[in-house]
Amino acid sequence: MKILMVCLGNICRSPLAEGILKHKAKETGLNWMVDSAGTNNYHIGEAPHKLSQKVAKLNGIDICNQKARRFVKEDFDRYDKIYAMADDVLDDIRMIAKEKYDASKVELFLNELHPGKNASVPDPWYGEEPGFHEVYKIIDEACESIISKYANVKISK
Repeated sequence: MKILMVCLGNICRSPLAEGILKHKAKETGLNWMVDSAGTNNYHIGEAPHKLSQKVAKLNGIDICNQKARRFVKEDFDRYDKIYAMADDVLDDIRMIAKEKYDASKVELFLNELHPGKNASVPDPWYGEEPGFHEVYKIIDEACESIISKYANVKISK
């Protein structure tokens, strides 16, 4: 299973989602490839936000070696599932992917936790540390749902 987490800048939400899901997949014995990207080019090559790193580390997950990259339309060829952290990110994915857009591969991330609600993961970028802890908790719960849902799914290579 190859999964891509996507937010705007790839330094707050999607790096946390990548780190948490990788950790849970490994703990469960799943050989999943999990990556992250951003739809904007604000932070290409940068490490995750210092508070995303801190909150992850407090929860036993190290995301400090991740580097922000931009989502590209070819990601539809590389991944089985693409999760958008928010509505505006989903719109950006559609726009960037153009003819490669495949709705069957894309989902709003929180729909795995609350099907059909189309809720967005709050962006902690402008807030203080407690917001990063709350976002971690939300992402962690959604990752648990993803593990439960797809743990026995076989995707062809």
